[in-house]
Amino acid sequence: MRAQRWERAGSGDAGRAPIFTAVRPLYKLVFLKLLGWELRDERPAQLDRFIIVVAPHTSNWDFVVGLAVRSIARLTDVKFLAKDSLFGPLTGWFFRALGGFPVNRSTHNNMVDAVVDLFKRGAIKKIAITPEGTRKYQPNWKTGFHRIATGAGVPIILCTFDFKEKLVIITAPFPLTADPEADIERMKDWFRPHKGKNPDNGVR
Repeated sequence: MRAQRWERAGSGDAGRAPIFTAVRPLYKLVFLKLLGWELRDERPAQLDRFIIVVAPHTSNWDFVVGLAVRSIARLTDVKFLAKDSLFGPLTGWFFRALGGFPVNRSTHNNMVDAVVDLFKRGAIKKIAITPEGTRKYQPNWKTGFHRIATGAGVPIILCTFDFKEKLVIITAPFPLTADPEADIERMKDWFRPHKGKNPDNGVR
């Protein structure tokens, strides 16, 4: 999809600091024009609650690309989860500015319960998750993100940073079943053709 899809209605900029809007033209110039990346955004325009599953995660450069995509695709309200101890007086502002959301694991049996509760209370509407959990090759993905989606009643969309093709794809909602393992294998099938910065560590 081309630029008209990026300027979608109901964007994620509501309530964000002006800097996130101000830097968007710069990201477009550098990331799309000068570096030659392409963004295909297949999300329905009014999709306002979801989990975005990002893979393969093979390099710290994924973070840099992610910041650009977050701005260009108007995903600045997408959160990522981190333990609440990171959000102290000195560092909390930094992690919050990047979309971090503190989770107190001590009040829940596990992270899945914590995030489902956040969705149900409306504390968060969108989160990004890297199911591999490491930049190294990880053949076994945990099923927590799938259980969060089904428990909170939110769809999963997929996102890949294909460094070989200089292509970012954000999909429409991925169809889920009652079988997390089978669904994850179908997700891996979709991710496999797309190569991360370090292809040997990608999805196989």
